[in-house]
Amino acid sequence: MILESAMLQVTQGDTDSFEQDFKVASAYITSIPGYIDHELHKCLENETDYLLLVRWETLEAHTEGFRQSDAYLEWKRLLHHYYNPFPKVKHFTRII
Repeated sequence: MILESAMLQVTQGDTDSFEQDFKVASAYITSIPGYIDHELHKCLENETDYLLLVRWETLEAHTEGFRQSDAYLEWKRLLHHYYNPFPKVKHFTRII
């Protein structure tokens, strides 16, 4: 299993719209083979910061399966305009 993480910084005043659009966008990521689950967490200290965690069966399920799909184009259309700056995505594997 691979854990993808992204710290999302949403532009001030857009958090409600972002959260609604994220719910819609979630249907696109869940449709990808190799997707396991995802979580979106809102920061308590800064209401415009979110932590996205996505579990994938393999790294390729994310980097190839999702990122090269039509579903990703819809995800991107719905969400990417909210981010400032654009998030850095990292992938982790469990060691313990």
